[in-house]
Amino acid sequence: MSKAFTREDDDAPEPVAPLRASSALPPGAKNYVTADGAERFRAELAQLIEQRGAADVSRTQEKRIAELQGILATAEVVETDAMAADQVRFGMTVTVREAGGEETRYRIVGVDEADFERGAVSWLSPIARALMNERVGQRVNFQSPAGERKLEVISIDSARRDGAAGFCV
Repeated sequence: MSKAFTREDDDAPEPVAPLRASSALPPGAKNYVTADGAERFRAELAQLIEQRGAADVSRTQEKRIAELQGILATAEVVETDAMAADQVRFGMTVTVREAGGEETRYRIVGVDEADFERGAVSWLSPIARALMNERVGQRVNFQSPAGERKLEVISIDSARRDGAAGFCV
């Protein structure tokens, strides 16, 4: 196509729209992040910024840089290693047993760290809210999309399991 039929601003890079620190956070909610989650976000941001200097960075990478900067700017890091594991709290891993005997582990993390497939659930999720402040041996009724589930808290752990990934699965 001839240059005569294009606008001058067609060649200009599209500006990256600023993202909210955490689009899933309700207004006024704090952006809690586990210490290892903040560590992972900082490492990813450093890597992306390093790549930016070495090569062309895609629009997707620029958006991720902006997103990570927003997350880290509003993050309230919660240290859990020193917490007593007598009650389910933010950053802890809780093992529950369903009425049928199946056991599942959930780690309660920040909204931006949630990865349900790896057992990391947001502190705002229904399962986390149902388990929060419970103790070993207590039973919890939880309304899931599949219907009501009865869970028993089997164990609570405040320690990190696998370092770099930060997930306890």
